[in-house]
Amino acid sequence: MSAEQNVPADPSDLDLALRLADLADAITLPRFRAADLRVTRKPDRTPVTDADTAAEDAIRAALGHERPGDAILGEERGGAVEASGRGWVIDPIDGTKNFSRGVPVWATLIALVVDGTPVVGVVSAPAMHRRWWGSAGAGSWARELPSGTPHRIAVSGVSDVADAYVSTTNADTFRAEPGPVPRDGWTALTEACWESRAFGDFWQHVLVAEGVLDVAVEPAANPWDLAAPAVVVAEAGGRLTDLTGADTFSGGNGLTSNGALHEPVLQVLRG
Repeated sequence: MSAEQNVPADPSDLDLALRLADLADAITLPRFRAADLRVTRKPDRTPVTDADTAAEDAIRAALGHERPGDAILGEERGGAVEASGRGWVIDPIDGTKNFSRGVPVWATLIALVVDGTPVVGVVSAPAMHRRWWGSAGAGSWARELPSGTPHRIAVSGVSDVADAYVSTTNADTFRAEPGPVPRDGWTALTEACWESRAFGDFWQHVLVAEGVLDVAVEPAANPWDLAAPAVVVAEAGGRLTDLTGADTFSGGNGLTSNGALHEPVLQVLRG
């Protein structure tokens, strides 16, 4: 998704998303590294904690009061967001593996999608004391938690793959998940670029929005993983697509970049 959004977002929707992030932070942060944290496994063997479900339930309850006509899609409670109309896409804790093991790199992701396009996105990482957000037509911003001054963020100006700093979540996923990019494609990209790391999950995408990274590759991702970062990256001047280059946050995988590197990186990944 490019930096150009069709219609500016309603400021009241961004205000609501930020308040929902506050609500989630108040639930998740006290449970982080809690001695009595309850962790179970889903059928796909990924973990879920009592904080995940409590945060999503609280967000859903608040939306039911403030936006009763809006659809909701959440990682833990399901639902759907249609191609037309309004819907909220929620990941109560992106990085639950980190959360459950005491690693502070995790965040609540909240997005508003209107007619299939994300127009508001909030990424709140209270254990990292950081929050990022974007709103169609109003740019992307970040601040230190709890009370830092917001500052506008923008993607890098790197235009040559050889100078690019790239990240993924887990390189083994290229082998485990059949998709449009084989593991050899990721290897080729790491060999072509300046430097590569695995910052992972939401963090790599907001680092692209800040201009710290130039490219982030997700070989496997759900809509709730990408909807909020899509807005933050786009409003910072970057782009999000799936790995075929399609302009979607729900293609099962994702690529964020500063925009200038997007097509060259896709070409390297495809081989």
